[in-house]
Amino acid sequence: MRSVQDQLAAVLAAVGPVAPLDVVLSDAPGCILAEDVLAPADVPMLPVASRDGYAVATGDLRGAAPGTALVLPVAHDVQAGDPAALRLAPGQAVRIASGGPLPAGADAVLPAEETDRGAVRVTLHRVPSPWENVRPAGADAPAGSVVLAAGTRLGARQLAVAAATGRGRLRVHPAPRVVILPIGSELAEPGTPRRDGGVYESAGHALEAAVRDAGATPVRARAVTDDRAVLGEMLEDQLVRADVVVTTGGLSESQHDTLADVLAPLGTVRFDQVAMAPGFRHGFGTLGDGSDAVPVFALPGHPVSAQVAFEVFVRPALRAMAGHTDLFRPSVAARAEVGWPSPAGVRQFVPAAVVGSPTEGYRVTPVGDPGSSSIAGLAHANALAVVGEQDADVVAGQVVHCLVLEG
Repeated sequence: MRSVQDQLAAVLAAVGPVAPLDVVLSDAPGCILAEDVLAPADVPMLPVASRDGYAVATGDLRGAAPGTALVLPVAHDVQAGDPAALRLAPGQAVRIASGGPLPAGADAVLPAEETDRGAVRVTLHRVPSPWENVRPAGADAPAGSVVLAAGTRLGARQLAVAAATGRGRLRVHPAPRVVILPIGSELAEPGTPRRDGGVYESAGHALEAAVRDAGATPVRARAVTDDRAVLGEMLEDQLVRADVVVTTGGLSESQHDTLADVLAPLGTVRFDQVAMAPGFRHGFGTLGDGSDAVPVFALPGHPVSAQVAFEVFVRPALRAMAGHTDLFRPSVAARAEVGWPSPAGVRQFVPAAVVGSPTEGYRVTPVGDPGSSSIAGLAHANALAVVGEQDADVVAGQVVHCLVLEG
């Protein structure tokens, strides 16, 4: 039997970031930068006004008596985006809009509300300080500076600075495309008739949402039967659009479950009993050859087991493939409100409710039967309580580490 730690180590050793790709800004949110972004020129390129008002040369105003209103002729209007060819003549003012280039010779902007807002002549109610309300050239980013470092996750704030430097495209690690393939002749799509003895396919729907939540791009295929020819054809068809393949079901060693036989000639997939509960049997490996090899995860068919396996093995792998360095869910140490049994020698993952705060501490309670996790119980959990292999049970008051699934 393989340990959870050994299985996770094998997974992370086999995956790496998806090859970098140049994308337009609108396709970059959520991606990880694959290279530094440098400012090719100062941003802003010239000193600009940070307020609507009047550009003046403070040196012309130094002789004014305190409390005396200053009246200056208004020589010109400057708007944001105007060329920076204007020069301020001594003893004059220029009306300027926020973002407008500061005229040569000016060194301050007095806000419009501190004047009489004159169009031909303006009365200044005070003398501004040198460089007041002026954003110097390079205030946002000096030329040649690194404005975004490789490894940065791109969101609204990061895209704003990239756009400000003039970058229309960015080199990123794209979100992995994950093909999800539910397997089982008994599976019916929700919303369609179900034959006697059949069950509605739920694991694939759950994994589709989980993949998206992890920052990857899911492609959920229709459920496929255990027929070797049909299953093999479906897998080969899906490989052309997959960075990762995740299957659910078809893992028992019954002659009717054919996944292991179908995968054998397509790549190097190893099937193991992993020392964890729920879900013992797992498969992991690659399909295809060389640089085109695609990682494949064969997860249990039970939706709770599939989601637990996704959190433990698949989610960290997808995060690594997308270029993230923070691969794992946050965890907290919580005191168990009640006790429960745990299978000896395996790592138990129990859907649970965690409450509390960093100051008062955290408390954890299983949701449903810890020994037989239900779909309904998992739906009401916000964490997985993790019980170590060395523990045969959990006692009330014991500290248990919990993977936090949501806030």
